[in-house]
Amino acid sequence: MASIRYFVALALVFAIVAPALATDFIVGDDNGWRTNFDYKTWAASKEFHVGDNLIFRYSPGLHNVHRADLVSFQNCTPSATSVALTTGNDMITLASEGKKWYLCTKATHCATGNMKLAITVLPEVGSPAPAPAMSAATKHGAARMYLAWITAALGTFMMMILN
Repeated sequence: MASIRYFVALALVFAIVAPALATDFIVGDDNGWRTNFDYKTWAASKEFHVGDNLIFRYSPGLHNVHRADLVSFQNCTPSATSVALTTGNDMITLASEGKKWYLCTKATHCATGNMKLAITVLPEVGSPAPAPAMSAATKHGAARMYLAWITAALGTFMMMILN
């Protein structure tokens, strides 16, 4: 009986911790995915981790989102394997570390330097990584880690009560 309680408590902890670690980023914040916006500056103020989500919001038909590689990003052409996202509310889960590139292929939106997004995705929160200098982005990551620890402590407390 105690093992069932332990399993239930552990499942509750994981159900709370996993979503707490991921962040949803609306690309461009309130501006969304549109022309005449500086996505380079926008991305520089963010810290992206594996498991986070990019949400591209725009008027369907006016824009799209393509994943790109570095060469296709520089040339403003989608890579050969890229499929256009066109719903106007497209979510991309960041599944791996490294550089990621996104662009709009409608009209000259990318070519004019407007609708291009390049980001660097860091390891999952809690993964071992070298300690960077403490910046606003690092403080954001530390706050997320603090939340995970509080949630884990809550789960431990629940397990002790159930025993």
